[in-house]
Amino acid sequence: MRLLFRLIFACLLGLVGLLAGHELARSLGWTSAAALQGDARLVGLPAFGMLLGVAVSPLAARGFERMVSRIEDAVARHNPAEALSGAIGLVVGLVVAFFVRDVFTSFSQVPRFGPLLSFIIYSFITLFFGYVGIRVGLRQRLTWWSRGAAYHGESPPKLLDTSVIVDGRIVEIAQTGFLDGRVLVPRCVLRELQMIADSADPVKRSRGRRGLEVLSTLRDVVPHFEVCDLDTPEPDVDGKLIALAGTLGAQILTNDYNLNRVAKVQGVRVLNINELATALKPAVLPGEEMTVAVMKEGKEPHQGVAYLDDGTMVVVENARRLVGQQLDVVVTSVLQTAAGRMIFAKPKG
Repeated sequence: MRLLFRLIFACLLGLVGLLAGHELARSLGWTSAAALQGDARLVGLPAFGMLLGVAVSPLAARGFERMVSRIEDAVARHNPAEALSGAIGLVVGLVVAFFVRDVFTSFSQVPRFGPLLSFIIYSFITLFFGYVGIRVGLRQRLTWWSRGAAYHGESPPKLLDTSVIVDGRIVEIAQTGFLDGRVLVPRCVLRELQMIADSADPVKRSRGRRGLEVLSTLRDVVPHFEVCDLDTPEPDVDGKLIALAGTLGAQILTNDYNLNRVAKVQGVRVLNINELATALKPAVLPGEEMTVAVMKEGKEPHQGVAYLDDGTMVVVENARRLVGQQLDVVVTSVLQTAAGRMIFAKPKG
């Protein structure tokens, strides 16, 4: 197929060179020269043009193939609903350009350069309406159609926000296979991570660089990891995420409490990693026995503090003197707060 394509490309460019050489010979008046010289020049220049066209055809073919590959990759990054929306937007834009072309036909009456001026104006009009059609089509994405059919049979895409990327636990979740469907990182989130990584504050700089490393790992772990180039007019990153999620029918993966609440108010589904971690914590009931290592003294007299493997704090009564020791305890109560869960216990026996 590639050889056939290049042969056809060489024939077409050779034909273009032949015609260009013939027209150039006519424009220079060589056809009116002496018979022998006129015939030689009239044949030689078109032949030279044809050979030149054939010679440059491999370079032109490679450039054409690269352009087609880029277009193919750009289309492949979008799901069928998005690609169809962009294609329909392009067709509508070209149709509008076709109908408004008569408005500018009067420019063709301008002396000398009228036809050329009319062609240039019409080319700009076609380019403008075609580009606008694609942008509007991708922006709207046929929302009424795509929400009902775009992700039929597959999981909705997941939009990652900055907090869940910096947190890093998303990598372990992806490695277990629970993160299905397309995973999208909006360009605005990438810019925010870059700004954090370039911050003068060493803590922020470390968080930003960690987030970029997490994205690099996710690209290798997640089969359908993509950077989403689509943008929205909202000024802040959270607003852009919510708008993109609403338009694409996507879910937002986040650790941000405020984004979680705002998105749910606007009807966007949010997957909160902190809520997932809380749900997966083992249940601890009053009366249950466990063994803990007392790590430090508590705030109240005679209290010691221990921690479970998942980081849950265990406050042990009468354990201040036992710091650094293993201790069998009995759970007396469990307190669930917005910041997490706290377990109260007393020494066994």
